[in-house]
Amino acid sequence: MYPVVGDFVIVKHNPQGEDIIYKVLERKSKFSRIDSFYEKEQVVATNFDYVFIMTSLNHDFNIRRIERYLTAAWQSRAMPIIILTKADLCSDYSYYKDQIRKVAIGVPILAVSSVTGEGLNELKNYIKPSETIVFLGSSGVGKSSLVNAIADEEIMKVNDIREDDSKGRHTTTHRQLVMLQNGTMIIDTPGMREIGMWDVTEGINCSFDDIEMYASRCKFSDCSHESELGCVVKAALENGELSAERWGNYLKLKKEAKFAAQKENVNIRLKEKSRKKNIAKFQKTLNSKKH
Repeated sequence: MYPVVGDFVIVKHNPQGEDIIYKVLERKSKFSRIDSFYEKEQVVATNFDYVFIMTSLNHDFNIRRIERYLTAAWQSRAMPIIILTKADLCSDYSYYKDQIRKVAIGVPILAVSSVTGEGLNELKNYIKPSETIVFLGSSGVGKSSLVNAIADEEIMKVNDIREDDSKGRHTTTHRQLVMLQNGTMIIDTPGMREIGMWDVTEGINCSFDDIEMYASRCKFSDCSHESELGCVVKAALENGELSAERWGNYLKLKKEAKFAAQKENVNIRLKEKSRKKNIAKFQKTLNSKKH
């Protein structure tokens, strides 16, 4: 297991050169996504206590994307906090909060402004010594500005965004851990408008517990929720209790999770095949030496 940002490791000092990492300690939380090139798990960050899911109060706001971030956050086993940034640009953000509450029941929602300082005092309830926070959000959402506002000093470079579409350039191009003066650690990640899901079985159950509740009440345990009589999910969609958009996003995430699971199984089989091949090759070499 290779170390990533947030890992605690045991290091052996090397007086002749670079120190050697020889053990990565057990992780209490981790955020993963699928590596689209190698089609395997990519661990982005580990050992954090809170996930700040950040979306700005402008064109960046996207409820379906927030659902994806929430799913990944619950899967990580850390506590998600939804941060609405750039509150100074929005005179009334109650609509946005109402939309989020429908998909994030019980999750704290904070509106903040790095310019005016609005909401920062409430946010600082989570900025405590020895706590670690990972920032998730698309580029231009104001992650770097928020770090500077929390720290009350210029720690990170900030880029402007295009006002016509609210899109920003990538200020953060790599993962990095920032230590604040009070001992809080912040893991900043590059802007990600989409997260390719890895294993999010638990995360889906938490993020879409309303859909899981409907499904559990269906007449048949293996209901496909398409044409069966007595399907509670289908009834909820027809009477408007469950939105078609939320249901569609749920199915999309389930499909991605299934694809990731299949890829993981393939990778495991390939590794096992390679291991057996190496053992056979080693035994063959030993036998030839004996003769």
